[in-house]
Amino acid sequence: MGDVWKALADPTRRKILVMLKKRDMNAGEIAAEFEMSKPSISNHLNLLKQADLVSAEKQGQNVVYSLKTSVIEDIMNLLSEISDRKE
Repeated sequence: MGDVWKALADPTRRKILVMLKKRDMNAGEIAAEFEMSKPSISNHLNLLKQADLVSAEKQGQNVVYSLKTSVIEDIMNLLSEISDRKE
């Protein structure tokens, strides 16, 4: 789960996740939303994939990224359990 926290710590990666919540996007569409190089965006996407927060599917010449909600749901459940502590 350490990869998840590392991935979520960066504001650029959090913004990418919010974008992917709305719709699946290819790397070019994601990169167009930021003022940084495509290799930098690619690095962010790779970290999100390693953390299992996004999936990537090759569609023709493009790679389309999708939000994976299972890990996010696990994190939310964990945080809920921690915050719902009974004294």
